[in-house]
Amino acid sequence: MADGVIHTKTDLARRIAEVAMLQGEFELRSGQISNRYFDKYRFEGMPSLLKPLARAMADLIPAETEIIAGLELGGIPLVTAISLETGLPAAFVRKEAKTYGTCQAIEGQDVSDRRVTFIEDVISTGGAVKDAYHLAIGSQAQILAVICAIWRGDGAPAIQGLPLLSVLPVFTRADLENAL
Repeated sequence: MADGVIHTKTDLARRIAEVAMLQGEFELRSGQISNRYFDKYRFEGMPSLLKPLARAMADLIPAETEIIAGLELGGIPLVTAISLETGLPAAFVRKEAKTYGTCQAIEGQDVSDRRVTFIEDVISTGGAVKDAYHLAIGSQAQILAVICAIWRGDGAPAIQGLPLLSVLPVFTRADLENAL
């Protein structure tokens, strides 16, 4: 990677770790305190990282997927890039239905009776995924899996309360920690 071009998944892990892995004391969405934080906006805002990450995430999409759905907010740039990479239509999952306009929680595509794969940035326990899952099920979607850029949780990737939902990470916390 001496030329700055990302040639391998290892190169991508190293660059994401260099750009996005912060040291300090951080409170996570789950309420946990961590001395390491992965700032997704630092890699999602860089085309040189977003494009190869979208390719890597696209490789994990289950073949039967009809729609990919990005979770607000960090999943939105990822799902857009993956949609451009794959040609799959993208939906956008809000944290809750808006109270104006269409008043929907899921925008961009009608997910009812469709096979949907969620796209998320960083997952620790999966609270946001669990919330989105219930919104999508309420819209009659069939959720196949969730693909994330980084699994930072403990143990095997899984969403608390949704043990049957496949979690497919491009990288784990250890992958990025070991990349430097």
